[in-house]
Amino acid sequence: MDSIIEIISNAYSNYASYFWRSLIHPFFEGDLNYFYYLILVSLAVWGLEILLPWRKKQALFRKDFWLDAFYMFFNFFFFNLLLYTALSDVSVYYLNRVLSAVGIESVTLYDFSGQAMWIQFLAFFLLSDFIQWSVHNLLHRVDFLWQFHKVHHSVKEMGFAAHLRYHFMETVVYNSLKYLGLIMLFNFSLQDAFIIHGVTILIGHLNHANVSWDYGPLKYILNNPKMHIWHHAKDLPESHPKGMNFGISLSLWDYVFGTNYIPHSGRDIELGFDDDEEYPQGFFSQLVEPFKKIFTSPKN
Repeated sequence: MDSIIEIISNAYSNYASYFWRSLIHPFFEGDLNYFYYLILVSLAVWGLEILLPWRKKQALFRKDFWLDAFYMFFNFFFFNLLLYTALSDVSVYYLNRVLSAVGIESVTLYDFSGQAMWIQFLAFFLLSDFIQWSVHNLLHRVDFLWQFHKVHHSVKEMGFAAHLRYHFMETVVYNSLKYLGLIMLFNFSLQDAFIIHGVTILIGHLNHANVSWDYGPLKYILNNPKMHIWHHAKDLPESHPKGMNFGISLSLWDYVFGTNYIPHSGRDIELGFDDDEEYPQGFFSQLVEPFKKIFTSPKN
Protein backbone atom coordinates (compact mmCIF):
# COMPACT_ATOMS: atom_id res chain seq x y z
CA MET A 1 0.00 0.00 0.00
CA ASP A 2 2.84 2.37 0.86
CA SER A 3 4.36 1.83 -2.59
CA ILE A 4 1.07 2.81 -4.26
CA ILE A 5 0.83 5.95 -2.17
CA GLU A 6 4.42 6.78 -3.08
CA ILE A 7 3.72 6.27 -6.80
CA ILE A 8 0.66 8.52 -6.65
CA SER A 9 2.51 11.14 -4.62
CA ASN A 10 5.46 11.17 -7.01
CA ALA A 11 3.16 11.31 -10.04
CA TYR A 12 1.33 14.36 -8.73
CA SER A 13 4.53 16.02 -7.57
CA ASN A 14 6.34 15.46 -10.87
CA TYR A 15 3.44 16.60 -13.02
CA ALA A 16 2.74 19.63 -10.84
CA SER A 17 6.41 20.61 -11.12
CA TYR A 18 6.31 20.10 -14.90
CA PHE A 19 3.13 22.15 -15.24
CA TRP A 20 4.48 24.98 -13.10
CA ARG A 21 7.74 24.98 -15.05
CA SER A 22 5.68 25.16 -18.26
CA LEU A 23 3.97 28.31 -17.03
CA ILE A 24 7.01 30.24 -15.86
CA HIS A 25 9.56 29.07 -18.47
CA PRO A 26 8.23 29.43 -22.03
CA PHE A 27 11.36 27.79 -23.46
CA PHE A 28 12.67 24.60 -21.89
CA GLU A 29 16.22 23.69 -22.74
CA GLY A 30 15.87 20.98 -25.37
CA ASP A 31 12.19 20.29 -24.63
CA LEU A 32 8.88 21.31 -26.15
CA ASN A 33 6.76 23.49 -23.87
CA TYR A 34 3.31 22.05 -24.54
CA PHE A 35 1.44 24.82 -22.73
CA TYR A 36 2.74 27.64 -24.91
CA TYR A 37 2.93 25.38 -27.95
CA LEU A 38 -0.82 24.76 -27.66
CA ILE A 39 -1.45 28.50 -27.37
CA LEU A 40 0.74 29.34 -30.38
CA VAL A 41 -0.73 26.60 -32.58
CA SER A 42 -4.25 27.63 -31.58
CA LEU A 43 -3.62 31.30 -32.36
CA ALA A 44 -1.97 30.43 -35.69
CA VAL A 45 -4.83 28.20 -36.85
CA TRP A 46 -7.41 30.67 -35.56
CA GLY A 47 -5.61 33.31 -37.63
CA LEU A 48 -6.08 31.12 -40.71
CA GLU A 49 -9.78 30.86 -39.91
CA ILE A 50 -10.00 34.64 -39.73
CA LEU A 51 -8.04 35.24 -42.94
CA LEU A 52 -9.37 32.33 -45.01
CA PRO A 53 -12.80 31.37 -43.64
CA TRP A 54 -14.61 28.54 -45.39
CA ARG A 55 -17.98 29.34 -43.82
CA LYS A 56 -17.85 33.10 -44.17
CA LYS A 57 -21.03 33.72 -42.17
CA GLN A 58 -19.72 31.81 -39.16
CA ALA A 59 -19.00 34.19 -36.29
CA LEU A 60 -15.43 34.82 -35.19
CA PHE A 61 -16.44 33.63 -31.73
CA ARG A 62 -18.65 30.83 -33.00
CA LYS A 63 -21.16 28.87 -30.95
CA ASP A 64 -19.46 27.25 -27.93
CA PHE A 65 -16.09 28.82 -28.75
CA TRP A 66 -15.27 29.43 -25.08
CA LEU A 67 -16.57 26.03 -24.01
CA ASP A 68 -14.22 24.40 -26.50
CA ALA A 69 -11.34 26.60 -25.35
CA PHE A 70 -11.92 25.45 -21.78
CA TYR A 71 -12.02 21.82 -22.92
CA MET A 72 -8.66 22.35 -24.63
CA PHE A 73 -6.85 23.29 -21.48
CA PHE A 74 -8.77 20.93 -19.22
CA ASN A 75 -8.05 17.88 -21.36
CA PHE A 76 -4.50 18.88 -22.23
CA PHE A 77 -3.32 19.85 -18.76
CA PHE A 78 -5.76 19.87 -15.84
CA PHE A 79 -7.11 16.33 -16.24
CA ASN A 80 -3.53 15.05 -16.18
CA LEU A 81 -2.86 17.05 -13.04
CA LEU A 82 -6.09 15.98 -11.34
CA LEU A 83 -6.23 12.29 -12.16
CA TYR A 84 -4.71 10.70 -15.23
CA THR A 85 -1.00 10.90 -14.40
CA ALA A 86 -1.44 9.13 -11.07
CA LEU A 87 -3.91 6.64 -12.55
CA SER A 88 -1.60 5.73 -15.42
CA ASP A 89 1.46 5.34 -13.19
CA VAL A 90 -0.42 3.01 -10.84
CA SER A 91 -1.79 1.01 -13.79
CA VAL A 92 1.69 0.57 -15.27
CA TYR A 93 2.99 -0.52 -11.87
CA TYR A 94 0.32 -3.22 -11.48
CA LEU A 95 0.62 -4.34 -15.10
CA ASN A 96 4.36 -4.86 -14.70
CA ARG A 97 3.77 -6.78 -11.46
CA VAL A 98 1.23 -9.06 -13.14
CA LEU A 99 3.58 -9.74 -16.05
CA SER A 100 6.44 -10.43 -13.67
CA ALA A 101 4.27 -12.78 -11.59
CA VAL A 102 3.51 -14.95 -14.61
CA GLY A 103 7.15 -14.98 -15.67
CA ILE A 104 6.96 -12.48 -18.52
CA GLU A 105 9.90 -10.11 -18.41
CA SER A 106 9.18 -8.41 -21.72
CA VAL A 107 6.30 -8.23 -24.21
CA THR A 108 8.34 -6.42 -26.86
CA LEU A 109 7.51 -7.65 -30.36
CA TYR A 110 10.11 -5.51 -32.09
CA ASP A 111 12.59 -3.10 -30.55
CA PHE A 112 12.64 0.15 -32.53
CA SER A 113 15.01 1.87 -30.09
CA GLY A 114 18.06 0.77 -32.07
CA GLN A 115 16.79 2.18 -35.36
CA ALA A 116 17.68 5.54 -36.86
CA MET A 117 15.74 8.41 -35.34
CA TRP A 118 13.73 9.13 -38.51
CA ILE A 119 12.67 5.47 -38.69
CA GLN A 120 11.55 5.59 -35.05
CA PHE A 121 9.50 8.74 -35.64
CA LEU A 122 7.91 7.45 -38.85
CA ALA A 123 7.08 4.06 -37.35
CA PHE A 124 5.67 5.63 -34.19
CA PHE A 125 3.57 8.07 -36.22
CA LEU A 126 2.11 5.35 -38.48
CA LEU A 127 1.47 2.82 -35.72
CA SER A 128 0.07 5.42 -33.35
CA ASP A 129 -2.29 6.80 -35.96
CA PHE A 130 -3.53 3.35 -36.94
CA ILE A 131 -4.22 2.48 -33.30
CA GLN A 132 -6.14 5.73 -32.88
CA TRP A 133 -8.07 5.13 -36.11
CA SER A 134 -9.04 1.69 -34.79
CA VAL A 135 -10.07 3.05 -31.39
CA HIS A 136 -12.04 5.83 -33.09
CA ASN A 137 -13.99 3.15 -34.96
CA LEU A 138 -14.79 1.47 -31.65
CA LEU A 139 -15.98 4.76 -30.16
CA HIS A 140 -18.68 4.84 -32.83
CA ARG A 141 -19.59 1.15 -32.81
CA VAL A 142 -19.63 0.24 -29.10
CA ASP A 143 -22.59 1.89 -27.40
CA PHE A 144 -21.06 2.74 -24.03
CA LEU A 145 -17.97 4.19 -25.73
CA TRP A 146 -20.21 6.21 -28.05
CA GLN A 147 -21.83 7.82 -25.00
CA PHE A 148 -18.46 9.34 -24.13
CA HIS A 149 -17.63 10.23 -27.74
CA LYS A 150 -20.92 12.11 -28.08
CA VAL A 151 -19.31 15.00 -26.22
CA HIS A 152 -17.00 15.57 -29.19
CA HIS A 153 -19.85 15.23 -31.67
CA SER A 154 -22.03 17.73 -29.80
CA VAL A 155 -20.17 20.47 -31.70
CA LYS A 156 -22.64 22.38 -33.88
CA GLU A 157 -20.24 24.87 -35.50
CA MET A 158 -16.80 23.64 -36.45
CA GLY A 159 -13.63 25.46 -35.49
CA PHE A 160 -10.07 24.65 -34.42
CA ALA A 161 -10.87 24.45 -30.70
CA ALA A 162 -13.47 21.72 -31.31
CA HIS A 163 -10.48 19.42 -31.80
CA LEU A 164 -9.99 19.04 -28.05
CA ARG A 165 -13.62 19.03 -26.98
CA TYR A 166 -13.88 15.45 -25.76
CA HIS A 167 -14.75 13.55 -22.60
CA PHE A 168 -11.81 12.79 -20.32
CA MET A 169 -12.57 9.06 -20.60
CA GLU A 170 -11.34 9.22 -24.18
CA THR A 171 -7.91 10.11 -22.80
CA VAL A 172 -8.00 6.98 -20.67
CA VAL A 173 -9.02 4.76 -23.61
CA TYR A 174 -6.71 6.25 -26.25
CA ASN A 175 -3.62 6.67 -24.12
CA SER A 176 -3.91 3.29 -22.42
CA LEU A 177 -4.10 1.45 -25.73
CA LYS A 178 -1.31 3.56 -27.21
CA TYR A 179 0.91 2.77 -24.24
CA LEU A 180 0.25 -0.95 -24.53
CA GLY A 181 0.55 -0.93 -28.30
CA LEU A 182 3.61 1.27 -28.70
CA ILE A 183 5.71 1.73 -25.59
CA MET A 184 5.44 -1.87 -24.38
CA LEU A 185 5.23 -3.82 -27.65
CA PHE A 186 7.70 -1.80 -29.70
CA ASN A 187 9.90 -0.11 -27.09
CA PHE A 188 9.43 3.43 -28.35
CA SER A 189 10.59 6.17 -26.01
CA LEU A 190 8.35 8.75 -24.36
CA GLN A 191 10.37 11.38 -26.23
CA ASP A 192 9.08 9.89 -29.49
CA ALA A 193 5.55 10.18 -28.13
CA PHE A 194 5.99 13.82 -27.08
CA ILE A 195 7.34 14.95 -30.44
CA ILE A 196 4.75 13.10 -32.53
CA HIS A 197 2.00 14.34 -30.22
CA GLY A 198 3.07 17.90 -31.00
CA VAL A 199 2.70 17.17 -34.72
CA THR A 200 -0.73 15.59 -34.30
CA ILE A 201 -1.99 18.58 -32.31
CA LEU A 202 -1.29 20.84 -35.30
CA ILE A 203 -2.90 18.43 -37.77
CA GLY A 204 -5.93 17.96 -35.50
CA HIS A 205 -6.45 21.70 -35.14
CA LEU A 206 -6.34 22.09 -38.93
CA ASN A 207 -8.78 19.20 -39.43
CA HIS A 208 -11.38 21.00 -37.32
CA ALA A 209 -10.61 24.51 -38.57
CA ASN A 210 -12.99 26.66 -40.60
CA VAL A 211 -10.76 26.54 -43.70
CA SER A 212 -11.40 24.89 -47.07
CA TRP A 213 -8.24 22.84 -47.44
CA ASP A 214 -7.89 19.29 -48.70
CA TYR A 215 -4.16 19.32 -49.66
CA GLY A 216 -4.75 18.25 -53.27
CA PRO A 217 -3.29 14.80 -54.06
CA LEU A 218 -2.13 14.49 -50.44
CA LYS A 219 -5.78 14.26 -49.34
CA TYR A 220 -5.51 10.49 -49.82
CA ILE A 221 -2.82 10.41 -47.14
CA LEU A 222 -3.50 13.32 -44.79
CA ASN A 223 -6.76 13.99 -42.99
CA ASN A 224 -8.12 17.45 -43.80
CA PRO A 225 -10.99 19.86 -43.02
CA LYS A 226 -13.03 18.94 -46.11
CA MET A 227 -12.89 15.28 -45.15
CA HIS A 228 -13.30 15.61 -41.41
CA ILE A 229 -16.38 17.84 -41.64
CA TRP A 230 -18.24 14.77 -42.94
CA HIS A 231 -17.20 12.79 -39.89
CA HIS A 232 -19.28 15.25 -37.86
CA ALA A 233 -22.33 15.12 -40.17
CA LYS A 234 -25.62 14.72 -38.31
CA ASP A 235 -27.30 12.75 -41.10
CA LEU A 236 -25.37 9.56 -41.80
CA PRO A 237 -25.65 7.77 -45.16
CA GLU A 238 -27.07 4.25 -45.36
CA SER A 239 -23.67 3.04 -46.52
CA HIS A 240 -22.03 4.25 -43.28
CA PRO A 241 -24.63 4.00 -40.48
CA LYS A 242 -21.96 4.05 -37.75
CA GLY A 243 -19.99 6.93 -39.22
CA MET A 244 -17.16 7.52 -41.66
CA ASN A 245 -13.81 9.28 -42.04
CA PHE A 246 -12.34 8.05 -38.76
CA GLY A 247 -8.81 9.20 -39.53
CA ILE A 248 -6.95 11.19 -36.88
CA SER A 249 -3.90 12.56 -38.69
CA LEU A 250 -4.00 10.29 -41.72
CA SER A 251 -6.87 9.70 -44.14
CA LEU A 252 -4.97 6.71 -45.51
CA TRP A 253 -6.69 4.15 -43.29
CA ASP A 254 -10.16 5.27 -44.37
CA TYR A 255 -9.28 4.82 -48.03
CA VAL A 256 -7.65 1.45 -47.36
CA PHE A 257 -10.56 0.07 -45.31
CA GLY A 258 -13.42 1.73 -47.19
CA THR A 259 -14.65 4.09 -44.47
CA ASN A 260 -14.05 7.22 -46.57
CA TYR A 261 -17.06 9.34 -47.57
CA ILE A 262 -16.95 12.79 -49.20
CA PRO A 263 -19.98 13.19 -51.52
CA HIS A 264 -19.50 16.96 -51.90
CA SER A 265 -17.80 19.89 -50.18
CA GLY A 266 -19.85 19.63 -46.98
CA ARG A 267 -19.31 23.27 -46.14
CA ASP A 268 -22.83 23.89 -44.83
CA ILE A 269 -23.96 20.45 -43.67
CA GLU A 270 -25.61 20.16 -40.26
CA LEU A 271 -23.33 18.79 -37.57
CA GLY A 272 -24.18 16.68 -34.55
CA PHE A 273 -26.19 13.51 -33.94
CA ASP A 274 -29.83 12.45 -33.53
CA ASP A 275 -31.62 14.32 -30.72
CA ASP A 276 -28.57 16.48 -30.04
CA GLU A 277 -30.89 19.38 -29.23
CA GLU A 278 -31.60 17.56 -25.95
CA TYR A 279 -27.92 17.07 -25.14
CA PRO A 280 -26.50 19.04 -22.17
CA GLN A 281 -24.79 22.30 -23.09
CA GLY A 282 -22.54 22.89 -20.08
CA PHE A 283 -19.09 21.48 -19.34
CA PHE A 284 -19.89 19.61 -16.13
CA SER A 285 -23.24 18.34 -17.36
CA GLN A 286 -21.52 16.95 -20.46
CA LEU A 287 -18.96 15.14 -18.31
CA VAL A 288 -21.72 13.53 -16.25
CA GLU A 289 -24.12 12.72 -19.10
CA PRO A 290 -22.32 9.59 -20.44
CA PHE A 291 -22.27 7.98 -17.00
CA LYS A 292 -25.98 8.72 -16.55
CA LYS A 293 -26.77 7.13 -19.91
CA ILE A 294 -24.62 4.07 -19.26
CA PHE A 295 -25.86 3.32 -15.75
CA THR A 296 -29.54 4.15 -16.31
CA SER A 297 -30.01 2.43 -19.69
CA PRO A 298 -32.50 -0.49 -19.79
CA LYS A 299 -29.64 -2.93 -20.47
CA ASN A 300 -28.24 -2.16 -17.05
